[in-house]
Order: sequence, then structure tokens, then C-alpha cells
Amino acid sequence: MKVLVIMGSPRKGNTYRAAQRIEDVMRSLGDVEFDYLMLRDVGLEPCRGCALCFEWGEERCPVRDDAPAVEEKMHDADGVIFASPVYGLNVTGLMKTFIDRFSYIFHRPRFFDKKALLLVTTGIVAEKDVLDYLDSVAGIWGFDVVSRAGLVTPPGITPRQAQENDQKLARAAREFFRALAEGRERRPGLRSVIIFHSQRASFDELADSAPADHAYWKEQGWLDPSARYYTSAPVNPLYDVVGRIVEWFVRRRIRRDLAAMR
Repeated sequence: MKVLVIMGSPRKGNTYRAAQRIEDVMRSLGDVEFDYLMLRDVGLEPCRGCALCFEWGEERCPVRDDAPAVEEKMHDADGVIFASPVYGLNVTGLMKTFIDRFSYIFHRPRFFDKKALLLVTTGIVAEKDVLDYLDSVAGIWGFDVVSRAGLVTPPGITPRQAQENDQKLARAAREFFRALAEGRERRPGLRSVIIFHSQRASFDELADSAPADHAYWKEQGWLDPSARYYTSAPVNPLYDVVGRIVEWFVRRRIRRDLAAMR
């Protein structure tokens, strides 16, 4: 099993050591290969907000940096650990630049065969908020988020806090290893089903203004009315009904807005 750690910390501090602890636990469970991608050492430029990637595809992005190689690393891994300390109540600037640089994946998700573990450390607060943010990012990109660990690591951490953190890391590592070993596809939750139907409505109705998105969704077969989700995973029938109702409302709103612009 190949695990890619995307490290948002600019230094090898608490977050890096926590990732190493996860690696140690996973190695004790079986054969696993770890690769650490330190974002501080990767040439990723900030997104320019031109939206060319949304309209015409990521190939039209005017930025020439290491983004294609980074995406290839994610594709090559079986699982990805998104790791960041809390800076200013959010992920680090390095991690945010990374996420923004791959914004086109929010429109054209592609990592449905990958598992993800989320790792956040903080000195005082906001680890849950940052975990939730990373959960949304990874989930919309297609990752199956199977485990998450949020650690509070204040200066002068007590032995009890250190023990609790170690237990969190060990539990997250075991969950991640088990999910990678089993390789089973989980059923999507209601939120994921609603996102699928909302996106289908948007990218189908806005084919003229977002041709790259429309072409991608058509190629994947997601624009077919019979498609219930991005993958063949079984969908709760009630979730499917709710999703289709949301899709109807989104289509109706888009058509009304387009008509008003004419």
C-alpha cells in the first residue's frame, strides 16, 4: 500500500511527528510505503482566479508550476494523508495555496478510488473546524475520508494530553490501514448525494459557459438521468429522491436566471 502525506506545515514540528507516528503504527500492521510531500519544497504558485480551468480545462491554466506532478502523486497513491497545523483558525497558507491551485477538481472530481486520512494539530483551538474544512475538500474531490485525528499540542503538553494524542493517532492509523486493506467502497451519505445532483444540474444547464465541466461530466456518464452517484456505490433510495428534488430546484433556478439575462 502506498500512502502519500501532503504536509502543510512549513517545518517538521508537531504535525510532522504526528504523521510519523501514524506511519509507525501502520508499518506495525503490514506492508506500507510512505512518501512525504512537503509543500514548502514544492513549486505551487497561488491561483490567479482567472477561471480558465473551470471554463476550458486545467490544461489552459496560465500558471506553469509543479501542479501536474503533484496531482500525479495523488493518483499514484492508494491513500492520502492531508496534514496541517492550525494557523489563524484555518489551514496553513501552504495548504490553502495547494487547495486553491487544484480548485478545478471541485468541479471535476476524480479520486473516488482513494482513501484519505485527515490530520490537524493546534496549540489551543479550531482543530475540529479545520478537520471539517479538509473533510469537505477531500470529500468533494472524490476521496473516501475514512479517518481523522485532531490533536491539541500546547507548549508544555502534559503526559495525559500526550497519551490521549497518541491514542487518537493509533486509532486513526488502524482505521486508515484497515480501510486501505479492505478497499471497500462505502455508500455515500445524504450530503454527498445532494452535492452530486446539484453539480449535475449546474454543469448540464451551463454547458455553454462551462464547456470543460460539461464535457467531463458527459464523458464520465454522470449526465445520464439514470446515474445516481459518481460511482456505482449503492445509494440509499431516500437519499436519491432527496437529491433529485434538489437537482430539480437547482435546474429551475439556473434556467430562470439565464432567461433573465437574455
